[in-house]
Amino acid sequence: MRKGFTRKPQADDRATRGKNYITPSGLQRLKDEHRFLLTRERPAVAEVVAWAAGNGDRSENADYQYGKRRLRQIDGRIRFLMKRIEAAEVVDPEAPRAQQSQTRAFFGATVRYANAAGAERVVSIVGTDEVDLNRNHISWVSPLGRALMKSAAGDSVVLQAPGGTEHLAVLEVCYERISVEPFREPPGSEASPNGILRRHSPDEEEMKRHRA
Repeated sequence: MRKGFTRKPQADDRATRGKNYITPSGLQRLKDEHRFLLTRERPAVAEVVAWAAGNGDRSENADYQYGKRRLRQIDGRIRFLMKRIEAAEVVDPEAPRAQQSQTRAFFGATVRYANAAGAERVVSIVGTDEVDLNRNHISWVSPLGRALMKSAAGDSVVLQAPGGTEHLAVLEVCYERISVEPFREPPGSEASPNGILRRHSPDEEEMKRHRA
């Protein structure tokens, strides 16, 4: 039985309390993962566990022990996703905004700023479930997200980072579509095309041994 994929919940307390601010595409990704685990991955792993349970002593059956552990991981992830989905407060960056909100950075804003050395960077402020540093998507509760919040072009903000205090110049604030990486079925999952091999019953295994 091959190890599947379970992404661990983020440890940020603010991510698991109260409203879960999220973009439409971020919410869709959570829903897609929840649906995959509930309707495909869990049934596939349960099938493996049922097969392994019929193969003798369960205490010494690696497939059975791993399968049960994997089911607990999946169930925990499903519960976590369900809570996040239920608490979701969807904010569409492309939705019409009041004039003042259009020029200041709030959730869903894309901000261009420069540090003291003049190096520029563009980031998008997203939910804790959507953080993707490769795409410059930062959490609204991160130190940088909090520093940029409510700022407008021309403002100077102070970033309190673990490495020290940094002054940033806000150059531009805009609201545009934020492309979140969609959920993709993990290649190592039990539900993948090659994940479930044909497994023989104990009687079939006995017949194979006699033929050998």
